[in-house]
Amino acid sequence: MRSELIVDVQKNEVSIALLEDSRLVSLQKESRNLAYAVGDIYLAKVKKLMPGLNAAFVNVGYEKDAFLHYLDLGSRFESYSAFVNELLTDKKKLPQLSKIKLLPEIDKHGTIADRLSPGQELLVQIVKEPISSKGPRLTTEISFTGRFLVLIPFCDKISISTKIKSTEEKRRLKQLIDSIRPKNFGVIIRTSAEGKRVAELNNEMKTLINCWETTIAKAQKAAVPSLIFEEESRIVGVLRDIFSPSFEDIHVNDPEIKDQIDKYVSLIAPDRKDIVKLYDGDQPIFDKFNITKQIKSSFGKTVSFKSGSYIIIEHTEALHVIDVNSGNRAKATNDQESNALEVNLRAADEIARQLRLRDMGGIIVIDFIDMNKAEHRQALYDHMREIMANDRARHNILPLSKFGLMQITRQRVRPALDIVTTETCPSCYGKGEVQPSLLFTDTLKEKIEYMVNSLKMRNFKVYVHPFVDAYLKKGLIPMVTRWKYKIGGGFRILPDQSLAYLQYKIIDQDKNEIDLKEEKDLDSSSTKSKSKANTRGTEE
Repeated sequence: MRSELIVDVQKNEVSIALLEDSRLVSLQKESRNLAYAVGDIYLAKVKKLMPGLNAAFVNVGYEKDAFLHYLDLGSRFESYSAFVNELLTDKKKLPQLSKIKLLPEIDKHGTIADRLSPGQELLVQIVKEPISSKGPRLTTEISFTGRFLVLIPFCDKISISTKIKSTEEKRRLKQLIDSIRPKNFGVIIRTSAEGKRVAELNNEMKTLINCWETTIAKAQKAAVPSLIFEEESRIVGVLRDIFSPSFEDIHVNDPEIKDQIDKYVSLIAPDRKDIVKLYDGDQPIFDKFNITKQIKSSFGKTVSFKSGSYIIIEHTEALHVIDVNSGNRAKATNDQESNALEVNLRAADEIARQLRLRDMGGIIVIDFIDMNKAEHRQALYDHMREIMANDRARHNILPLSKFGLMQITRQRVRPALDIVTTETCPSCYGKGEVQPSLLFTDTLKEKIEYMVNSLKMRNFKVYVHPFVDAYLKKGLIPMVTRWKYKIGGGFRILPDQSLAYLQYKIIDQDKNEIDLKEEKDLDSSSTKSKSKANTRGTEE
């Protein structure tokens, strides 16, 4: 199986697509200035206690108060609390965690009022990002994640990933880590540490310890609430969790991000550093690798798969509901039971892909086509467990109920990726009346003339829908060629699959988008059309 990673870097957002045999199986979008992301550490203040929930609401600076449950305080909260109190009380001295004595663990069945009080300052870490109307969820069990190790202050245990099967390797890793870890720091050994040398693990241990020391030093001087630790690079943070040395290519369209990925790959897989390649083509990178089309076809309410069958996906606040339909299958057999099993198995493949693709979490209820035979229901359950085995998110799958429903719970730490595949009309901007489509090329020509003759701009690119691009470039003497002869050069027309049919986008040589909407486009009561050019960043 050929695996490729495609990284599309925009001014405000980075999209990372994982392709297997050119098929999109995972898509992650990360804001480049995202706050309150999983793993971020804040200096925060307890706002109020909720004894009925055995939890507290905490002010971390977000518009909604964050949620901290008693069970998320961690068993070593007494040691943590004493250390944080000393850290924030004496601003001149930085306490050393390795020199303190860990206090006894707290009672798992205690109450929040016994441990916290309003106004108390805490170091908290985001474990679940803000979702819908809910604020972030927090923990005081601070951890720092690396490629091979997870460092946990106020702990003295070493845990090993259950995916490492060799007893001898487990023993080797545990002895090795125990010899290099500082006192009062626990460690989780990740699967990727298997077979690694002591030098590699020791280097990462030192890096994670430095992160801890930098964090507490910053917390000592920070005002409440404030961010005191975040990943050095969002892109590298995402890449750390999904990177595999089996990737054949990593394509990225930004030189700065390419350098970051180069350094990361060189560090963890020096023999694979040549797989990182800079894409500098004029065509959007997602169009080049046929990702835009796959996104459009995969993120709608209805998703089709083999032989005319399809699934319908609905979302609510608490759960996701998926309905399986056989449709008008061309190769349906006379045996209805076998036909239902085949459709359900293929639907299970697509549903497993959709869960990863959209990062759907919480409760998922699937209404499969009814099957009478118990062995068929068991076969479907076994198949779903098998294909979900590669899903990195924690999940639990229940067998089919007597109503033919399968229930899945899947770890949710971020909002589900919901991409709107419908398009706002580029001609009327939602008003319901459009300019004649026959005049679109005339309008586009006027815009280009205005750019060249009035604004004196050169070397800009005009992106249009692929159908329009093909129309403008057809024939022995294409329309674009005639425009360049009359207007002058200095511009290029290129296709962009993400645009609507009569939509266009103009990008200058500094990669800024030029806004050429007319007043009549935005205000239907206007009778005069007065062009206005407004240079803006692509984030608008």
